[in-house]
Amino acid sequence: MKPIKVAVYGALGRMGQTLVDALCREPDMQLVGAVDIEAAEKQLPLPDGSGTVPFSQNLDEIISAARPEVVVDFTTATAVMPAVRLAAERGVNLVIGTSGLTSDDIKEIDRLAQAKSVGVAVVPNFALGAVLMMHLAKIAGKYFDFAEIIELHHHLKADAPSGTALSTARAMAKAKGKPFSTPEGKASAGRGEQVEGISIHSVRLPGLLAHQEVMLGGAGQTLKIRHDTIGRECYMPGVMLAIRGVVNRKGLVYGLETLLGLE
Repeated sequence: MKPIKVAVYGALGRMGQTLVDALCREPDMQLVGAVDIEAAEKQLPLPDGSGTVPFSQNLDEIISAARPEVVVDFTTATAVMPAVRLAAERGVNLVIGTSGLTSDDIKEIDRLAQAKSVGVAVVPNFALGAVLMMHLAKIAGKYFDFAEIIELHHHLKADAPSGTALSTARAMAKAKGKPFSTPEGKASAGRGEQVEGISIHSVRLPGLLAHQEVMLGGAGQTLKIRHDTIGRECYMPGVMLAIRGVVNRKGLVYGLETLLGLE
């Protein structure tokens, strides 16, 4: 079986560098190209010392030169949509880990994936533990009327609330069949952003990586479901799962739940 050819878009970022390193250790995958806005050389040395791959600031150039089957995007919300349009037009599957996509962006990605018969996975969080945390929150939310989310990330994270927190709140309300109840009291900015009746509180501090706690409350009791990311390597099994999944699918897959058989 031939290895899956992969190009990394955002290869010099924190997640991009971790992914480049991880791909070199996957026997069924081959890193064939890399793209980054900071690319200064034409070749990117591989961290395992096995050689180099084509490197450019231009995604179209790398798709033409390397012919990847999958492009994995870890860039920014402003950069990802042009990349999606280009890759879909060229018939290249996509795995998107970029945060901050709007509902309109998701609709356009879905339309492009179907129109161009490519597989696209949009994944708010690649940590398998975080996916399970969200799944358990959906189950627990059916039995509680009140819930809040506290999400904590490193100070360089661009968006707030996080994509994972927003996805969690929406998934909980969908599973419940209605928005959550809001505790009585005067609303204020300090109560966080309201999503489906759930207040989301965002913390940004040096020393943090990625953490989320879902708190559910009822008369005389509370339930907490928490996931902590200790290192970025925890995301790699989820990324590999998504890469293997999109080459065998057409259309949009949102989140890892479908690929894990949780839906």
